[in-house]
Amino acid sequence: MNELPSSSDGGQPATATSHAASPGPDVVLPRTPLQNDHAAAMNQRKLIYGGLGALAVLLLAQWWATQKELGNLREDIAQRLKTGESVSAETRVVAKSLQDATKELQAKVNVLESKQTEAQSQQLALEQLYQELNRNRDDWALAEIEQVLSTASQQLQLAGNLQGAIIALQNADNRLSRSDKPQFIIIRRAIAKDLERLKAVPAVDLTGIALRLDSVIGQIDNMPLLSDEKPVLPASQPKTSRRAEKAAAAQAPTGKGSGNSDWIADLENKWYSWTNEMWTEIRQLIRVREVESPDVLLLSPTQAYYARENLKLRLLNARLALLTRNESAFRSDLIAAQDAIARYFDTRARQTQTTQALLRQVQASNLSIEMPTLNESLSAVRNYKAKP
Repeated sequence: MNELPSSSDGGQPATATSHAASPGPDVVLPRTPLQNDHAAAMNQRKLIYGGLGALAVLLLAQWWATQKELGNLREDIAQRLKTGESVSAETRVVAKSLQDATKELQAKVNVLESKQTEAQSQQLALEQLYQELNRNRDDWALAEIEQVLSTASQQLQLAGNLQGAIIALQNADNRLSRSDKPQFIIIRRAIAKDLERLKAVPAVDLTGIALRLDSVIGQIDNMPLLSDEKPVLPASQPKTSRRAEKAAAAQAPTGKGSGNSDWIADLENKWYSWTNEMWTEIRQLIRVREVESPDVLLLSPTQAYYARENLKLRLLNARLALLTRNESAFRSDLIAAQDAIARYFDTRARQTQTTQALLRQVQASNLSIEMPTLNESLSAVRNYKAKP
């Protein structure tokens, strides 16, 4: 198609067309303006469609890439969430272990604090002891002597421990004699006076009296009661008859004798011994006893047992009163024991008479001895300590 120059007036291009019946193959028919506009519109549409297609392709590619990235991101997030959960679990385990360790450390800290407090208290106590040990030795010696003398005075007044008080005074004097201070002379003089008074006190054989009471208590079970079925023989032996004396004299060996006199003497001895045994048995068949309380003869075995035990308790109470120097209780118990022996026991038996003799010896002991005090020595020590 050949383009013609445009006209001068209209400015529109002019195309020449041939009026041939059948144009040749090389001949291109010129387009009209409408066709040109249509072609331009078609080209523009193609361009638009192409751009839209490219845009759609780009959008699709972008969407695919975005989806891929989102998938990768989801996988990454899921992986990280899994990792975070495992890390969180590990963190919880570590936190729990740390919490347990913290509790254990807190307990140890509490123990250490308590030990530290105890150590501080012990340190304070040691400091106080150290301060006390740094004091004057004489003060310590005087305090110890005062305590010993006070204890000895209490024992002397309550239990009558005379020997213990003497030993305490001697120890105190020996302790003061180690010091050369002249101030202790007054205390030693007071101790010497108290020591002389204690040594002048008559001694009471408490141990011997207690042993006698123990001996009496041991003989109670062997003492016969008045209610026994077969009373023992009286302690005094019956006088032998003249025939028994003659028989005993006949039994004595002689320097000379005939055979007839020997068998006659043997026969007489047998006769006299038999008659004596028969007479003794006959005398034992009927016994006349004078009893103040007839009911003591009717004691049952149980009552007899309690009678012996009550007597033992009386004597044990007397022994306890003896050790505590309670003279009134001591003598009242001894009197009650002697009355019980005279009432329930056979006073003609040898064991009963021995027991009564021991009780009379014990009752004759003198316990009413006024014990001196150690007030002079204690006053001297306290006055010396009270001096500034």
